[in-house]
Amino acid sequence: MRNSLDPAALDAAIENVHRAGMPGLFAEVRDGDQVWRGAAGVADVATGRPVTADMRHRVGSITKAFTAAAVLQQVESGQIGLDSPIGRYLPRLVPGERGDAITVRMLLNHTSGLAEYLPYAYPSLKAFPDLANTSPQSLDDHRFTRFDPVELIELGVAAPAVGAPGGALGLYSNTNYLLLVELLEQATGTTAERYITENVIERAGLQDTEIPTGPHVNGPHSQLYEAWFGMIDPPRDYSVFNMSWVGPSASLISTVTDLNRFYGMLLAGEIVSPSSLAQMRRTVQVVSQEGKTIEYGLGLYPVEEPGQDTFWGHGGTVWGGGALAMTRADGKRQMAVAVNLQRWNRLDSSGRPQAHPIDGALEALYRVAMYG
Repeated sequence: MRNSLDPAALDAAIENVHRAGMPGLFAEVRDGDQVWRGAAGVADVATGRPVTADMRHRVGSITKAFTAAAVLQQVESGQIGLDSPIGRYLPRLVPGERGDAITVRMLLNHTSGLAEYLPYAYPSLKAFPDLANTSPQSLDDHRFTRFDPVELIELGVAAPAVGAPGGALGLYSNTNYLLLVELLEQATGTTAERYITENVIERAGLQDTEIPTGPHVNGPHSQLYEAWFGMIDPPRDYSVFNMSWVGPSASLISTVTDLNRFYGMLLAGEIVSPSSLAQMRRTVQVVSQEGKTIEYGLGLYPVEEPGQDTFWGHGGTVWGGGALAMTRADGKRQMAVAVNLQRWNRLDSSGRPQAHPIDGALEALYRVAMYG
């Protein structure tokens, strides 16, 4: 079988990512009843403590799939209209004509035209996406800042629009998902953390997944090292951090095993209905935070290789950490990978990220994990 698990190939591929410069990474790959878990490198560069495949990890925007699923549950119950204007629900946050023009669907698939708030919340990132004129100073300044989500939304709404609502090309923006968190709270009468925990995390039976309330990761975990495109050398540990800068839509702590379980159940129609899942898999073109044009659905995006089956999932990054979780459309083949270094690419003379051996090694790991 072309898709059967090859433990030796997976062991070699994960080790190659570590050798290419990743301090530590761990992963779980599933094919039907076969399961491979692997880890390579260290969780702490100072002590040499090794990473293990059961570690808990900040998974960043993978949380958006959880948020989207929660919103779609409310669509199914009739509390939220998928194609209703956000101004109907949150007129003070998105007032006037924009509130009338931007729908819930446009928030979910990043076609609202609302700008990303992060460069406004973090002064040293103001020049983004001009990376050469950014610095990591704000990351240190705001390590323990408790951001107000409404204030972050107001920054994104007040910023110049990045497109017309429902435009042909969307732009990935955390402002959209913070608005969805506020919408979820209004529709359910409870906090987004509680609703997502009870109706998505617990519904999926995830034992090691939570939306954190404090700055620490509880349980066994890796330190998280941020390089900020070579401007932090050696990379600095940002594993203790107040995650209110992204709120409940991107702050989830999970494990690779839980991520695979979640996506397996989601794609089986066990978290949202099959019709909601079909909506989640309807894609539009969106420019990612890395500046690449990708296909994006409602909190999900596909990975498609010529001659291969389509996988669905999401990636995520936080300061110092990252993860990618992808599940084949039939739910049988799954991959979840977590890494403990971010923005390892130094900038070239024109200010663009240079290729790094980690890039190719990670791509090779993803290929063997997904396609065998």
